[in-house]
Amino acid sequence: MKPSSMRAVQYSGYGGGAAALKYVDIPVPSPKKDEVLIKVEAASINPADWKIQKGMLCPFIPKFPFIPVTDVAGDIVEAGSAVQELKVGDKVVSKLVFWKAGGLAEYVAASESITVTRPAGVSAADAAGLPIAGLTALQALKAIGTKFDGTCRGSNILITAALGGIGTYAVQLAKLGNHNVTATCGARNLEAVMNIGADEVLDYKTPEGAALSNSSGKKYDYIVNTTTDGKWSAFKPALNCPGRVVDIASNFWNFVASILTFFSKKKLSIVIESMGKEDLRFLLELVKEGKLKTVGDSRHPFEKAADAWEKSMSGHATGKVIVVM
Repeated sequence: MKPSSMRAVQYSGYGGGAAALKYVDIPVPSPKKDEVLIKVEAASINPADWKIQKGMLCPFIPKFPFIPVTDVAGDIVEAGSAVQELKVGDKVVSKLVFWKAGGLAEYVAASESITVTRPAGVSAADAAGLPIAGLTALQALKAIGTKFDGTCRGSNILITAALGGIGTYAVQLAKLGNHNVTATCGARNLEAVMNIGADEVLDYKTPEGAALSNSSGKKYDYIVNTTTDGKWSAFKPALNCPGRVVDIASNFWNFVASILTFFSKKKLSIVIESMGKEDLRFLLELVKEGKLKTVGDSRHPFEKAADAWEKSMSGHATGKVIVVM
């Protein structure tokens, strides 16, 4: 039997960072006919969560007071009358719509269309890391034609910020697609990136790293850019011709480059992550089979959600920041 009230973390205006997060007791939501009510076991904080708090979508989103976080995993405790595939007791992972979110709470209502069951043996914390970061990495690699059935010829690719949430998944998925992977990160994380499969790792602060130059001297067929600091002016000299940058963390100048290079042999394309249930199921199966892992930066109890928020905002998280209920 579900309780009538629950604890949640919310903020009431733009800005303020972790200090603006407040614990509140509010009614447990009732699912609509096409929704399920999830008792949250784990939630993953993504940069988009605190960028919305900073005003990235001001003045349209969010509506205050606002409970942030979109990536959650937990158990279904109630199902709406029109729900067809899911049922009470299912262990699931969901990517909540960003303008409503609600994941930093003990319970959240989620549409069946954005919720999938998670296989036995996949923990809530590992599953919660997947929706935004895992799907973004997967869709970026699929955009360059990567196949994961062993038939992919493989290319010479570069992945930037390889120990970020997206980067950790991208490196692993790229290796599953038979690519030769060079990756960039900070000096303290070189070994960690090698451990998740990169063939070569560059310290982005060295001259070689800044020039994106690998030890073989070969240029890249593709560059997967996961950092807003990445610039087309740096990528272009490192690309083969033809060659392509897949940018999933675009800035203004890269957006301009995506337009100017549209018909060029060296081009930059922007990929925007979308919720695909089949893609999410695919990632969960890879985790179940031990072929993909969620690299965790840190796990924080619900009572310390502000610490998790602050860690994500610091820009120094190496992997996923998870809040565990």
